Amino acid sequence: MISYLFVGTEKALLFDAGIGVSNMRQVVAELTELEPIVVNSHAHYDHVGGNHSFSKVRGTETKYTARNAKGRAHEAVAEFVGEGWIWKPTPDGFSKESYRSEAFDVVETIRDGDVFDLGGRSLEVLWTPGHAPDALCLLDRENRLLLTGDTFYPATLYAHLDGSDFAAYRATARRLSALAEKGTDHVDTLLPAHNEPWVSSDYLEKMRDAFDSIAHDETPFVLTDGNREYKFDGFTILTRDSPATQ
Repeated sequence: MISYLFVGTEKALLFDAGIGVSNMRQVVAELTELEPIVVNSHAHYDHVGGNHSFSKVRGTETKYTARNAKGRAHEAVAEFVGEGWIWKPTPDGFSKESYRSEAFDVVETIRDGDVFDLGGRSLEVLWTPGHAPDALCLLDRENRLLLTGDTFYPATLYAHLDGSDFAAYRATARRLSALAEKGTDHVDTLLPAHNEPWVSSDYLEKMRDAFDSIAHDETPFVLTDGNREYKFDGFTILTRDSPATQ
């Protein structure tokens, strides 16, 4: 999981607070004296795990965010800190046996089109549901950057999870692909939440074409753990059912 910290002259913003294994607040404090605004790309456990240690968490009005803000018991997340999931040394004092996703408070609602002015740096909220009902991206127009969370990264894109929505994901892919077109709002670089810290914005058009191809039943698939896995150049997409049922 990759988190991003933006520090302006007046405010700081942390995009995703990690899994909650380490002390994200301490890491941020070593980089800035500003208390950061925390924005999550979505409310999956690996993105909100450190939220509870911050006081300025912003979130969507969705029931999905509200439900996940209540935290998750050890039994619900124990698998994700088990064998094969964490391969780096864990901090002193961390216990896999007692790990849980802590509850957190959302102090202010964010909506599509909201702009965070940090002082010399502005980040715009783009509503991008599909992977999760509350998924969003942050757009840095001036620097031609798009923080994509789990909406895109160069690996397997999950459109098959509880709360995922293939049709919404496809609409999101279409919306974001416009940012890859040359012009005033052109984005050069994507900053994903997994696998690579930056990749070319060319992937946005590839993602759009991939979802369209699946929807039109033009791409073969293999079954992976009962789900359909469609392979493309640089990434794959997992879905639950056939395009006709999505």
